[in-house]
Amino acid sequence: MQQLDLWSSQRPELEAMASQVPFCADTLAYEQWLQWVFLPRMQQILEHSSPLPARCGLRPMGEQSLQHLGQRRVDLLVVLEQIDYLVQSAQ
Repeated sequence: MQQLDLWSSQRPELEAMASQVPFCADTLAYEQWLQWVFLPRMQQILEHSSPLPARCGLRPMGEQSLQHLGQRRVDLLVVLEQIDYLVQSAQ
C-alpha cells in the first residue's frame, strides 16, 4: 500500500473506527479499512498464534470498493489475491 501511495499517516476519527457495518463500509474507504482495521487485526492474530479467520476473502470486496484507484486498484487487487491464497492455504 505504501508503494501505491495508499498509506495514510493520519488515523481516521474514532467514530469512523466504531462502525458496525462489515469492512466499515459506511465510514472508511476500503484502503483505510485495510490499513487501520485489517492489518492491525492480522498482526494481533499472528503475534498470538491464533487461528486465521475462516473464509477470509479480501479481493471480492476490493474489486467493488476500489474502482476509484485506476491502475493502483489492479496492483492492490493482485496483493489482496495473494493474501486470500495464503490464508486459504493455511487453513
